[in-house]
Amino acid sequence: MDRRQFVQTATATSLFYTTAGVFAEQLQPSAQMGEGPFYPDRLPLDTDNDLLIINDAITPAVGTITHLHGTIRDTKGSPLRNAFVEIWQVDNSGSYIHSQSSNKAKSDKNFQGYGRFMTSSNGEYYFRTIKPVAYPGRTPHIHIAVSTNGKRIFTSQILEKGNRSNETDGLYRRVPDPKLRETFLAEYKPVKNCPLGSVDAGFNIVLGHTVEENEDGTIKGAIGKPTYRRR
Repeated sequence: MDRRQFVQTATATSLFYTTAGVFAEQLQPSAQMGEGPFYPDRLPLDTDNDLLIINDAITPAVGTITHLHGTIRDTKGSPLRNAFVEIWQVDNSGSYIHSQSSNKAKSDKNFQGYGRFMTSSNGEYYFRTIKPVAYPGRTPHIHIAVSTNGKRIFTSQILEKGNRSNETDGLYRRVPDPKLRETFLAEYKPVKNCPLGSVDAGFNIVLGHTVEENEDGTIKGAIGKPTYRRR
């Protein structure tokens, strides 16, 4: 499928990847984690939800293709509609698109590094990206943020379930509660019958407070600016 077809069908793909009936068992509010210092200081020209291809380029980014998806809901199970979800992460060489990121000389110019997506009526989001890699001082992770009404309402990081380096990660260790730690984790599963070795990662978010809706029932939404930049 070409790039335009991919973008047009992203919402349908998100629905396909979402496991039905799982949310009733996951109403524990998701824990938040620091945004870190490398939220893009200049957004890329392409900011869609496919981080593997920049605009209409032919060469994809280097790394394990990852289908990241999930649903954003409140503690009652109601979906968060029309909210903006942002993700950003290092490329396969461990470099952010931020100007102060390390290892810039080896950065992958074909990796978008940042993407955004507006949730569907069912609160679903979807990104195509690469499996995160570790860099000095941090376990592999993907940053994720949710904004509504022009304000950032949720910021966290997605860590790989079962990765041993989580136990030595400073931010992960700051959260001693096992139940809260589980809300940071996503399991990367191989996509069946995929010759490219793609993986699937589901990450559902449960917000701990109610968001404001418009009169027509949609969520007031806009992309919020970062509010803090701890590592």
